Amino acid sequence: GETIILNYIYITMLFRCMAALAVLAAAAPTCEAFSTNPTPLATKPSSTQRMPKKSALFMGPPTDPSAPATDLYGEGSRKYRRTVYTHDQWVKHRSPDRFVNNLSTLFNSGIYKNVGKEVFATTSVAVFVCAWNMLVGGYQDLAGVTHDPIIQGEWAKVIGLPLQAFTTLSPSLGLLLAFRTNNSYKRWDEARKFWGLNINHTRDLNRMATAWYGHESDPWDTTEFMGAPSSKAAPIDPAERQYLLGQVSLMTWAFVRSMKRHLSPPDEDEEDYIAEMKSRLTPEQADAIISAAHRPNRALYDLSVAIEKLPMHFLRKDELNKNLSIFEDTLGGSERLLSSPIPLFYSRHTARFLSTWLLLLPFALYGQFGDSWNHTAMIPATAFISVSLFGIEELATQLEEPFTILPMQGFCDKIGANCDEIVGWRGQGLDE
Repeated sequence: GETIILNYIYITMLFRCMAALAVLAAAAPTCEAFSTNPTPLATKPSSTQRMPKKSALFMGPPTDPSAPATDLYGEGSRKYRRTVYTHDQWVKHRSPDRFVNNLSTLFNSGIYKNVGKEVFATTSVAVFVCAWNMLVGGYQDLAGVTHDPIIQGEWAKVIGLPLQAFTTLSPSLGLLLAFRTNNSYKRWDEARKFWGLNINHTRDLNRMATAWYGHESDPWDTTEFMGAPSSKAAPIDPAERQYLLGQVSLMTWAFVRSMKRHLSPPDEDEEDYIAEMKSRLTPEQADAIISAAHRPNRALYDLSVAIEKLPMHFLRKDELNKNLSIFEDTLGGSERLLSSPIPLFYSRHTARFLSTWLLLLPFALYGQFGDSWNHTAMIPATAFISVSLFGIEELATQLEEPFTILPMQGFCDKIGANCDEIVGWRGQGLDE
């Protein structure tokens, strides 16, 4: 009778462990390591929960207790990864306490929450292997006494796999994950460089427009060009200069803001985009861009028109227009990244290889933990290995589409402010 009671207690403990794992997994979001279908975007926030326009935010989930739960993990948390570092952030980034700080936020990690169900699946397999082998192979109670198997029969065998098979496949799995992660990072790095080019060449464009305004020719140049004598530099009207250069600055901002909207989810940015365009442009200009089938192209066309209206030599206008060709390149390159993921057959094979490898791993680990009580140390070991490897694959997936984790709104605001400042400087003919 005592043996039956102990058996009941041990079996009950095992099922309680499995139930606890199920509760933890249910609290985690659905992730895609076992599925090829994309995760839908988070529900559109209400008017009282609008995402802030600025995207130069701190790393991590929101600290506001009223923030929606969808902002704590998955798609909703991506806008909180658009960090812009300053000197203070770099000091904290290099802090000797960074390891302690990162470990202290282990259970708040969005990456680990995203792989919760996958980790639950592999850990459940480990619990099953451990429980089954106790039932058919005998077990040891808490007092160290060994008991005979509860289930006996020719079919009731201890299950397991040789570890050598997993050791042989480990280098191949490592190469797949390394290639996946490296190429995802390259995509993020390329997208960031595109926006770096936008920042640099918007400054360059407005600097040249401001410095060359009114330079239709050199006042002392009397040479003829194609049979026509060079004209003298006309007097500069400050009001006209302010307006025409202001249009160049404004259309420069309109292009990068339209590009940001073009690369962002509609539910996140459409309303803010329309409101910003209507607040800064004339109704005619705003409607022309907003109603265009390809908004960045329309904004770039308006910028070309604004440049063409500047009173300067056509060769200098050609130099300004070279920047617009670079904008077309950054726009086209960004569209390529957005529309073309890493080949799906590669991503799917990596996910299937990783999932199968981890689901079968507990069968090979059982014999390796024979020194632990009833081999139960294999359960936390399986969970740790699963979190680590699924986490690497999740990192690659999060990096693969870079635009929703880049602070593009911060870039646009910075470009607009810089261009407004540059065109406000005194130029040719206005020097004191």
